[in-house]
Amino acid sequence: MTAAMATSTRGVDDAPHGRRGQPIRVLIVDDSAVVRGLIARLLAEQPDIEVAATASNGEQALKALAGTRFDVVVLDVEMPVMDGLTALPKMLAIDPHARVIIASTLSKPGAATTIRALAAGAADYIQKPSASRELTAAATGEGDFRRDLVVKVRALGEAGRGRREGRAAMPAGVEDAAAARDRAIFPLLQTRPVRPEIIVIGSSTGGPQALSTLLGGLRPECRLPILIAQHMPPQFTTILAEHLTRIGRRPCAEGRDGEPIEPGRIYIAPGNFHMIIGGDGPRRVIRVNQDQPENFCRPAVDALFRSAASCYGAATLAVVLTGIGADGTRGGKAIVAASGTLVAQDEASSVVWGMPGSVARAGLCSAVLPIEALAERIGQLAAGTRT
Repeated sequence: MTAAMATSTRGVDDAPHGRRGQPIRVLIVDDSAVVRGLIARLLAEQPDIEVAATASNGEQALKALAGTRFDVVVLDVEMPVMDGLTALPKMLAIDPHARVIIASTLSKPGAATTIRALAAGAADYIQKPSASRELTAAATGEGDFRRDLVVKVRALGEAGRGRREGRAAMPAGVEDAAAARDRAIFPLLQTRPVRPEIIVIGSSTGGPQALSTLLGGLRPECRLPILIAQHMPPQFTTILAEHLTRIGRRPCAEGRDGEPIEPGRIYIAPGNFHMIIGGDGPRRVIRVNQDQPENFCRPAVDALFRSAASCYGAATLAVVLTGIGADGTRGGKAIVAASGTLVAQDEASSVVWGMPGSVARAGLCSAVLPIEALAERIGQLAAGTRT
């Protein structure tokens, strides 16, 4: 079970065709013919996904993008002629609606490169099998590579296509009546009168970018401790913590078991571990464990949120950011039941509006805002300002 995979609301093989009956079109870019063939075969098994083209380097990929439309690009990083990091911004310049998934190795250099790619506009990543036994397992459908690949391609393809078609169908500022009827309508709760003592954040696909924007926008006077459950494997969370330290202008590190929770610090759940809150009375500490995954995830947002509700009750401020699936909804219910406050990222600024959409539709949110506005709202709540 991978640590980074968010659940889908459907199984791998039982999804309907994409919008208007057209399959999700995928471009695979990898210098390894074996890996290209493996990814192509696994995706071709899905009736709603079409492998429209393959390329062995970034230069070939740019030529393919210039000539046709793709919903998703699966992009290797280390390639001859033109590598993935060089090709990525050029791809997005050609087609801003295409969703790019980085094919990454599970290593510290691979993690650092992937974080750079996510900051440069990639939507998500997939852990590429490298050793012979990993390739064999993936080819036979064992392990999680097939599921991770298909779920991410499907979710990102559908989300990207929806935005592409919505913008193409209507002039700027004009909303189609049918689209207006189809938009999710959800109730908002009043903000709670209790001033928060802790901020807990859940995120998945698109999370590193959203976290950078959110934490970079927080005012220095917001000194509440911040705990984050981001769906990511080991190595990746280490590099993400280093990145967020620079962006957020406050210390950020993976949480360590038994570590006291202190103001002004950010703690991120280490890959392949749940991170929860423990302790009695005023002394709160980090606890990490390898209990069963929840929502196919470890770390899981639900686990963190439940523990916050138990330890901090009404003094909990929870934030749900972009991500596939519904992780955070059950934990969000526990927070709201304890009279805590929950806010979520809106659909327009989310890479995938799965997790935040789930808590919004469940009626758990006091606010649903663009990522750029969430930092200000969190600052207001932390300062005790109610709106």
